[in-house]
Amino acid sequence: MQELPHNFPAVLFTCAFRADGTTKLLSVTDNCKAIIGIPANELLERFATCDEIIFPDDLESFREAVNSVFDKSSNWSWTGRIQVAGNLRWFEIRAVLTGVSETQHYQGLILDITDLKLQEEERLKKNEALFTRLFNTVPLAVVMLDVNGKVLLVNRGFNDMFGYELIELRGKNLNDFIVPEKLQNEGIDLNNLIASNNLISVETTRKHKTGRLVNVILYGVPVTLENKAIGIYGVYVDITDRKKIEEELQTRNTELDNFVYKVSHDLRAPLSSILGLINLSKLPGNTDDLMEYMQVIEKKVFDLDHFISDVLSHSKNLKMEVSINKIDFKGIITKTFADLSYLPGASQVAVTTQVSESDFYSDPWRISEIFRNLISNAIKYRQQHAAKPMVNISIEINSAEAVIIFADNGIGISESDLVRIFDMFFRATEQSDGSGIGLYIVKNAVDKLGGRINVSSKVGFGTTFTIHLPNVQADQALNSVFRYANKNP
Repeated sequence: MQELPHNFPAVLFTCAFRADGTTKLLSVTDNCKAIIGIPANELLERFATCDEIIFPDDLESFREAVNSVFDKSSNWSWTGRIQVAGNLRWFEIRAVLTGVSETQHYQGLILDITDLKLQEEERLKKNEALFTRLFNTVPLAVVMLDVNGKVLLVNRGFNDMFGYELIELRGKNLNDFIVPEKLQNEGIDLNNLIASNNLISVETTRKHKTGRLVNVILYGVPVTLENKAIGIYGVYVDITDRKKIEEELQTRNTELDNFVYKVSHDLRAPLSSILGLINLSKLPGNTDDLMEYMQVIEKKVFDLDHFISDVLSHSKNLKMEVSINKIDFKGIITKTFADLSYLPGASQVAVTTQVSESDFYSDPWRISEIFRNLISNAIKYRQQHAAKPMVNISIEINSAEAVIIFADNGIGISESDLVRIFDMFFRATEQSDGSGIGLYIVKNAVDKLGGRINVSSKVGFGTTFTIHLPNVQADQALNSVFRYANKNP
């Protein structure tokens, strides 16, 4: 072969491929010492066949390339490592067919690509480091699956959202862990869609390790190589809070519709009665006692005032921030009975109160609203022709909470009505013409304070409310209330 410049970047060679699978170098250019690290004549003398200089780990791929020579028409190539004089470097061999007999002769180039490989490896390491950093720190739940839906990797966000560590999931089918039983078919269908090179985005539900359901938006992204899916990325966005807000908004919209209807009715009805009485009083020859008219009008005005007070209380409860102060339960209860003494039958109700001496911190206004409505109901719905009406109030306080038990011996509530007593404008009895939002206000106030309320009742025997409220110490942050609420749904 002709002599090449010393700095020519590749070695020219000719070689023979025999049908028995052996390969022999026939000639190389003199610059092979500069490129490969050994003079041309020594290379030909010391290495009878090409595979003698191939790095053992790459020998199998080299032989596979050699065996494919007879399936190719004219071009041949191989990339791997060659070891010479203790040095190991990456080379790319490219050759073209120059003659065919019992052996196939090729002529080509041997290029040293070691620096390129090192640069590529460095680039891959950097990309892997960036990917790993992004994968582990992105504030979303991310999982990498193989095409069969088995877990390869999960990030910290996934652990936070679903409670599983990688060691628990690696090599296992993800659907078996986080997909609710009723959505198993959906999980399989989504995996198949993504594995078929489809991007998906779906709002669905998944399951925490504890069994708690998590509302999510699931993004599925196929990982492809040469147009073929080799894996799946799943990205989960927790929308549980958003769903709660949407549900609450829907509830509020329904309540608003009912509210508008109820307000228009409950405001107009007494006004219409008052207007009717006024018109009656103007009729010529009307000899009715006008004082009776005035008494009816007075009652209607009291009804209006009470209704408007309840509406304002409801609005205030929704909008006003929780304000924490030390609670004087005995003072609140005494004042509430005094304020409600105008109600018919209030003086007939006997009250017993037991309050533990421990300090309790919460929102005084909302605590007062809770007792105002419970006491008001106990007076209104007393048994008027039976034993003496009674209200028993027991309050046990510890560092964590106050447990309020409010029991009366009134007319009671039927079992069928118990599930609805906290609904807006629901009235379980016609004994009173109240606003129908008293217990609704109680429930909302308890919710605002991060507590919970239960009720038991029996018709003809009375009703008992049990209320748990968190004790928010004066030096604690306000979010303690909301942490309590989350633990006690």
